[in-house]
Amino acid sequence: MKRRDFVKQTLPAAVTLPALINGFSVKAFTGASPLVQALLSAPPTDTDKVLVLVQLNGGNDGLNMVIPIEFYSNYYNARKNIAIPQNKVLPLLGVNKTALHPAMAGLQILYNEGKLAIVQSVGIPAPNFSHFRATDIWMSASDPEEILSTGWAGRYLGTQFPNYPNGYPNAQVPDPLAIQIGAVPSLAVQGPVMNMAMNIFDPNHFYDFLNGVEDVVPDTPWGKELKYIRLIAGQTEQYSAVIRAAAAKVTAQGSYPGDNYLAQQLKIVARLVKGGLKTRIYMVSTGGFDTHSEQVSSLDTTVGVHHRLLAGVSNAIKAFVDDLEGLGVADRVIGLTFSEFGRRIKSNGSMGTDHGSAAPMFVFGKNVKPGIVGNNPSIPANASVNDNIPFQYDFRSIYASILQQWFCVNATDLETIMLRNFQQIPLAVNAACTTTGLDDIIRGAGDELITNYPNPFVDTTRITFRTRGGHTLVQVMDSLGRVVKKLTDKVYAPGVYNVSFDSYGLPAGVYYARLQNGAIQQVRSMLKTR
Repeated sequence: MKRRDFVKQTLPAAVTLPALINGFSVKAFTGASPLVQALLSAPPTDTDKVLVLVQLNGGNDGLNMVIPIEFYSNYYNARKNIAIPQNKVLPLLGVNKTALHPAMAGLQILYNEGKLAIVQSVGIPAPNFSHFRATDIWMSASDPEEILSTGWAGRYLGTQFPNYPNGYPNAQVPDPLAIQIGAVPSLAVQGPVMNMAMNIFDPNHFYDFLNGVEDVVPDTPWGKELKYIRLIAGQTEQYSAVIRAAAAKVTAQGSYPGDNYLAQQLKIVARLVKGGLKTRIYMVSTGGFDTHSEQVSSLDTTVGVHHRLLAGVSNAIKAFVDDLEGLGVADRVIGLTFSEFGRRIKSNGSMGTDHGSAAPMFVFGKNVKPGIVGNNPSIPANASVNDNIPFQYDFRSIYASILQQWFCVNATDLETIMLRNFQQIPLAVNAACTTTGLDDIIRGAGDELITNYPNPFVDTTRITFRTRGGHTLVQVMDSLGRVVKKLTDKVYAPGVYNVSFDSYGLPAGVYYARLQNGAIQQVRSMLKTR
């Protein structure tokens, strides 16, 4: 059988080969038969809302990004060789305990304009310091000891668009469900059957794709076959056609920094959103955050590698939010940043930081609930090389909150997607959805909701906590940020309660008691002595 006949007879109707266009690879799917389309489940929830995921690859140093002015002396003592001078930090409007790295003027402006929320100390119950495994955990929203083959965003899209890819695209859902720019296909958008995203591997080649510019094929037999495969793939790539049509509607955009890889990705996202695509999830990324050495300049800690990275993120997001406003689509889009882990509290001898646990996340856009969510991380007076920031918010609470508050996912579907029930944190404003009131966090912020006595203690200590009622969780974490005991996890009536923490078998050192009650959380440090 000739190769061409083989391709004709064996290429499935539902799946196309990747289009090979100057390095731009698209995975797309053709329409199925009327019978298959008739078998599709109920239509998805109608929404024009968009979520943009910004991945900071490598493990970002959150302590030098969001600086705890409240505990500045302990912060400085823990990292004298990389600490940002207090007189150089960027203040935030109405905030005197927390500031931003001096490279982040763009995000400072967004915060002051009410378009940025900073969520403190986001992490996982048992930190994994492997880049690969930690990334998988964040993408799949799994427990640390659990291996999942689907991603949290993919599971969401799977509930909304069942049977994908069979019958897609169709008249009701003609657009890609998700688009990832500038990276290999991500586990985050892996659905029940296959990856739910189209992938634009190189944003610079996106414009060649729009203009129909193809790589020249060699004048050889396999080159002719490659040209034929392109033709077959191109004929069936309906998603490519709608992307071109959407992009063609936008002829002018705002200004973006030129030498900024993340900015170029976000510029494409803004163009496609304005062009009318109803794609719900976009994923972009930037790397270099694994700053074990030379994180800062030896002459000036406000400049260096981390400064360049943070400036790139800040300038890109600021340009993106401004562009959305200028294009008239700012009401449709929110975004969030995440990294696979943070860095240790104490710096190393190479003017860098090693793999750590919790770190802040940014949620940005016109319709975020702005402000600082949570408290500044507690920093020991004499931090050791093993000390980590205890997490205040489970990273899956961020995902669950966005899905419910931005995409209006109902409680039943939300638990299916996230695999269990997670704390709701007020992050987004969508009039179509029911959201948690920000007052819940504000009212609890200044109160002492969890204490222990005695402190210091030798073996046991009594933990007293106050709950407003409803689901209440009390955990104990060690200095590495790992949950070592779950003391209670159930529904309570409003009131004050006591539980006992028996530390038998655990080494002496600092431990943290964490209370979670609805949208409220609080962390209390405790000292075990010998």
